[in-house]
Amino acid sequence: MPVLAWITFLAAAVLEVAGDAVIRHGLRGRGLLLIGAGMLMLAAYGLVVNLVRWDFARLLGVYIAFFAVVSVLCGRFVLRETVPVSTWIGLLLIVAGGLVIQSGSSR
Repeated sequence: MPVLAWITFLAAAVLEVAGDAVIRHGLRGRGLLLIGAGMLMLAAYGLVVNLVRWDFARLLGVYIAFFAVVSVLCGRFVLRETVPVSTWIGLLLIVAGGLVIQSGSSR
């Protein structure tokens, strides 16, 4: 996978995770302004992830694996949540699926 695709996926994942977190804070009493900011971040994620010029199924299949990794790591290290073993096992299965999708032929 080209380095540019990895960078694009990282930017999209950060926007998606951060947008979700900001909306979550807004819904928990921190205000409509945060909800609006989170919505803008999620819209930006949608634009960024689609900069990779792959067919849609392959793009989102691989991105979901990448997003899952970023989400679990963010929960564990940024939010300091305890991640159960079942989540780590599920994450490995998701990543394996992303690798299968990535290694398949484009046609």
